[in-house]
Amino acid sequence: MSAVTTAVKSPLLVVTGDRTHGVDRYAMDLADAVRAATADSRTALLSKGPLPPGPLHVHFTDRLWGSSPRDAAERFESLAANRLVSVTLHDLPQDSDGRARQAARTDSYRRVVDAAAAVACNSQHEAALLERAMDRSIDVAVIPLPVDVAPPPAARPTGDGRIAVLGFFYPGKGHSEVVDAVAALPQDRVPRHVVALGGVSPGHESELHDLIRSAAKRGVNLHSTGYLPDERLLDLSRRVAVPVIAHQHVSASGSLATWTAAGRRPIVVDTGYFREMAELRPGTLTLVPQTELSDAIHAALTDPESTWLPPGILTGPALPDVAAAYLEWWGRVLP
Repeated sequence: MSAVTTAVKSPLLVVTGDRTHGVDRYAMDLADAVRAATADSRTALLSKGPLPPGPLHVHFTDRLWGSSPRDAAERFESLAANRLVSVTLHDLPQDSDGRARQAARTDSYRRVVDAAAAVACNSQHEAALLERAMDRSIDVAVIPLPVDVAPPPAARPTGDGRIAVLGFFYPGKGHSEVVDAVAALPQDRVPRHVVALGGVSPGHESELHDLIRSAAKRGVNLHSTGYLPDERLLDLSRRVAVPVIAHQHVSASGSLATWTAAGRRPIVVDTGYFREMAELRPGTLTLVPQTELSDAIHAALTDPESTWLPPGILTGPALPDVAAAYLEWWGRVLP
């Protein structure tokens, strides 16, 4: 994509300022890239008092915006009551939420869409989930999550034998599926260590402790690192033996972008979203059916090279390309 000129304007980019949350980290990184592309860009914290007049852009997930889906929707509606607000939606409601929570989250996202001036998602898969939640056709822009591959290390680390899941722990994220797959590995030939790279989503601490105890009874050592700063996360992402994404109900995956940025080629359970990403970035992930996850992990342990990106592979769009796409979109949908 061609570079953006400084004549292009952006709305005020509003973030919550929570660097520990992947959605807000992405919002802040995107704001930095937009600011680098045009001198007109400004950023503001949602919690720091009244915002100046004019159009805004925000990134919304109910878990980040409120203590409940209803509270999150009300907060967005208040923000959009007297101004134009474009929004990027994350973590779209789906069946894995459970019936009651899915209904509450669906109502929240409907309210946000109805109040917004323009709506974007990070994948065609998410756009389809959104139309299902809205129960009608809507105008939604699809702008993929960026991948910026970090400079390679001077020497590739030797794998530490651990099988890794990356990102916040919560039920349904894939940690239990990976424990199941590792428990099925031959005990006498391969290590049986799983590491969760990242913190625990608030309210799910007891489920993590239960999974650690359950894994131990099956001969699997599960360890959670807690929150990791960027440099430490990059280092550990390169040191683990096998990167895995086993989240079957994903809407869009920042974890995949993080693995790719670290130069890794993760094993990924085959879903609609990950098939879309495999088409967008051919050769950057290994798709396997859920039933073949254990065999795929075993194969990766015996062929470590298969867990790394081949030299010269295309991984875009990069962050500046995504910033350019947003600027072009804002130019069409906001004054």
